[in-house]
Amino acid sequence: MVGVDPGLVETGYAVLEAGPGTIGVVDAGVIATRAGRPLDERVQAIYAAVLARLEAHAPAALVLEDLYAACAFPRTALLMAHARGVICLAARQRGMAVLTLAPAEVKRAVAAHGAASKHQIQQAVQRRLALAEPPRSTHVADALALALTGLSRLRGGLRAAAAPAPGPAGSPAPRRGRGEAR
Repeated sequence: MVGVDPGLVETGYAVLEAGPGTIGVVDAGVIATRAGRPLDERVQAIYAAVLARLEAHAPAALVLEDLYAACAFPRTALLMAHARGVICLAARQRGMAVLTLAPAEVKRAVAAHGAASKHQIQQAVQRRLALAEPPRSTHVADALALALTGLSRLRGGLRAAAAPAPGPAGSPAPRRGRGEAR
């Protein structure tokens, strides 16, 4: 299962692998684009990076944060829609199902509160995935939360995993087991 927190400047992604009674982090990180570059170049970079991760890990499905924006910030919604569009395209080209979830639903699923703060989400994914430390990037934490929520829909509830080894700064440690679903 891959979770994607879309953004034009930074897109967080996380690939989780589920096995019998465990959930492990296979890959997680941030796809960054430079603010001064043309829009078409930035969305192409997001598309290429997401497609590469989908090809490398072959997850069963992609979970994407649903579009939200206050009416006061319509430009933000439009820019976010560009990123979401190329992410959906990459998933469709790989023949994957795309599940979109509202931010409040994801927050309720991982932190038991629909208005949880970024810090609370970081702490919740650390606990649920038994990470040595919380993800430093809020985008990675959100992507992990999205993937966890997607897995919970498939497996019937969230479960904590066995503790993985610490990973590089900003990302949780990858875990992989034989025959486990992604």
